[in-house]
Amino acid sequence: MNAPDAFVPHHALVSAPSAAPARWMLVLHGIFGSGANWRTFVRRLAEAQATGGAPGAPGPAARPWGFILVDLRAHGLSQSPPAPHTIAAAADDLLRLGDRLGLDIRGVMGHSFGGKVALAYLERRPTGPTGIERGFILDVDPSARPAGESGSESPGVLELLRAIPQPLASREAFLEAVQAAGFSRGIGEWLAMNVRREGDGFRIRLDLDVLNDLLTDYFARDLWHVLEEPPAPAGAGAEARRLHVVLGGRSASVSPESRARFEALAARAPWLSVDVLPRAGHWLHVDDPDGLFDVIRAAL
Repeated sequence: MNAPDAFVPHHALVSAPSAAPARWMLVLHGIFGSGANWRTFVRRLAEAQATGGAPGAPGPAARPWGFILVDLRAHGLSQSPPAPHTIAAAADDLLRLGDRLGLDIRGVMGHSFGGKVALAYLERRPTGPTGIERGFILDVDPSARPAGESGSESPGVLELLRAIPQPLASREAFLEAVQAAGFSRGIGEWLAMNVRREGDGFRIRLDLDVLNDLLTDYFARDLWHVLEEPPAPAGAGAEARRLHVVLGGRSASVSPESRARFEALAARAPWLSVDVLPRAGHWLHVDDPDGLFDVIRAAL
């Protein structure tokens, strides 16, 4: 039993109106993000569960899913978490959240940084009658790689956030600073979700030292074994674990070597599939929301 004051991340439940989900899925955002980044997308998934299961199936899903939008440690409203600030600690936070909620959590979906947290969580949730049945790993490289060789913009974003003088006169001033550093306005608007008015101006509501620790551990972790090890039999009353990897065809976040390793694994591992969205970069749910929706809905 967890101590009553143990850190539990902020979260929000999403399900279709008047729905009674039979099982729940954690949804994990990327670095510098929050659960709210995925609200529109998972609301669409939840409504599809209420009106129909897999494409072409009549009536609602037999065991409909609800979704739990999580603010991972040091993101959104999940501020001031205790050390250590690692992928493993973020996964342990999710175990405590599950205990606190008392819901039947049978799935996890993670994008980018959240994808590695999802893998660490899967490692901690054994298969079996109460285990995880679905895992969606969205445009993340499970390998350990130096940050400078990762294709990720995150280290540069962190340097930028450290360099921006605070307080700022307005959110627009923040957006201008992000664009002046060579980042797109879209990235600026995403980061601006962390800018809040405080006293004499606007400030970035992020603990950048903690985020640096999380990013350092993210790039240092190799979690391929979670995907490669065959899941144990599900047991009576549970579905076999299925893992679904979705990659952006234009994304630089997953190396060519890892893409080849994913494809080779999918060819021999019946528990894992790989889908590539040709038009999407790293931001799958922004670049090709319909393509991502179709892949996930069909696999639920």
